[in-house]
Amino acid sequence: MRFWKQLAVSLVVLVVGGAAWIRFAPGAGETLAAIGVSHPLIDALSRQQGPRDGGGRGSGRGPGGGGAALVVVKPAASAIVNNRLNIIGNGEAILSVTVTPTATGNLTEILVKSGDRVEAGQVIARLDSDDQVIAAEQARLTRDSAREKVERYRNLGTARAVTAVEVRDAEIALQTAELALRTAELDLKRRDIVSPSKGVVGIITVNVGDYVTTSTPIAVVDDRSEILVDFWVPERFASKIFVGQPVTASAIAQPGRQLDGVIHAIDNRLDQASRTLRVRARIENPDDMLRAGMSFSVAMAFDGDRFPTVDPLAIQWSAEGSYVWRIDGEKSERVPVKIIQRNPDKVLVEAELSEGDRVVTEGVQRLRDGGTVRVAGDKAPESEQKVAGDAQ
Repeated sequence: MRFWKQLAVSLVVLVVGGAAWIRFAPGAGETLAAIGVSHPLIDALSRQQGPRDGGGRGSGRGPGGGGAALVVVKPAASAIVNNRLNIIGNGEAILSVTVTPTATGNLTEILVKSGDRVEAGQVIARLDSDDQVIAAEQARLTRDSAREKVERYRNLGTARAVTAVEVRDAEIALQTAELALRTAELDLKRRDIVSPSKGVVGIITVNVGDYVTTSTPIAVVDDRSEILVDFWVPERFASKIFVGQPVTASAIAQPGRQLDGVIHAIDNRLDQASRTLRVRARIENPDDMLRAGMSFSVAMAFDGDRFPTVDPLAIQWSAEGSYVWRIDGEKSERVPVKIIQRNPDKVLVEAELSEGDRVVTEGVQRLRDGGTVRVAGDKAPESEQKVAGDAQ
């Protein structure tokens, strides 16, 4: 096709397209007039829009029609924003005891092995006790002899063969012998090394024949029926944490397994260097799957401030930021908002909204601040009803 034919076809297409735009696009004539383009034919085409749009009123089609925009609204509500704290902590047995002897000597027996469960007061090892056994037997004989002497003096005292002073001296000697026996029996008892609490025995680091003192560790006994998790929280949460508050945790080595617990203890002061507070949580361990020394991810939820909530579809954006359209009577009002928290079904915002305010969720494209609107499902305004009656 020659160039002049292509040019002619292009001009025809432009003319037809321009006429169609002027004829059917609402407000086209006003747009051309605003930029200085005017012609009687353009004015004639623009005036023909009136009958299609009901005289430019009431139908609500097109921004230049002057009708009320049809919108769908949803009332604003309110909710409390939840602050969630996630932090890493270290686990410890609820009771951990390092067993040491109460006397010095050579080990003659070790009655438990690593991994054994023991009860409180159970003997786990023994020291050599020959000297203590002899001392206890000697103290027992001395006590028995003193007891017989007291009985004999009491019988003689009734016959006035001994004085009351001699009887009293014999009773004091008996009491002294009884105390000596108790001391000897206590020394003998201390040759047994006992566990002060129930739990599981750790690795035993001594052997039979070793000479041990009161500072020599024999074994570590952990009661891990419950695990204590220590962690540090920022100071802004210090006033929101209380003993008994529920927490959730999961062992780093066992992902996907949620553990429930409570706050067990709270320190009485913050660390000045890190500005954090030490907190201890307690977690049940009924199946004995947790161990002391494990690392845990601890999560805590805190109730925050109450904020208005709107439907996610209501949030709009502009160069100034986010906003929503609120319907006041038959007028639309633009309300700036600051998003606080996004949820799947609602958005918490900081804005001048009250619970029950009607917020537009559909039809926001044709809204302007202070413009007339018509809410879907509501009765049409009297002005539109009158225009519709005149058109008929």
